[in-house]
Amino acid sequence: MYQDPTRWGITLQTYVQLTMLDHHVSPTMSQIKMMERSIYSAKYIFVENLFRSGKMPEVDFAVLTEWFNWIVQKIDIPLDLIVYLQTSPQTCYERLKKRCREEEKVIPLEYLEAIHQLYEDWLIKNTSFAVPAPVLVIPADHDLQKMLNQYEENREKILSTNHI
Repeated sequence: MYQDPTRWGITLQTYVQLTMLDHHVSPTMSQIKMMERSIYSAKYIFVENLFRSGKMPEVDFAVLTEWFNWIVQKIDIPLDLIVYLQTSPQTCYERLKKRCREEEKVIPLEYLEAIHQLYEDWLIKNTSFAVPAPVLVIPADHDLQKMLNQYEENREKILSTNHI
């Protein structure tokens, strides 16, 4: 997808939308369900970025948008809290290089900057799309130990079932 986003963007994002929807509506044994991303971030961040960057044709964007709108209007997608690990694009880029995953080697810093801006506009500035749940912002440019400490400080907020 990163090597030829115009060709593979619709394929990947359709699959992401399907799998995210499945994760959202699948029953769990616990009262708490944590997901790395959601159907909302898939649409508002990744699909939006592909379209704005000119790497997704307008017709593909329109189809994904229609599907997304139908899903959120017709299917109950419970979402209690968004935990935004607010990280600078530079830190993300350094972590990406450190992971050394073959498929991520082609991701430029500019891509991460665009994704970051979309998250900031959505979750912090509230200037792009409706936010479907309360947002807990945790600064995440820190080392692992500090991140673990921040998680412990916010554990009750994150694991609570009473966010509203």
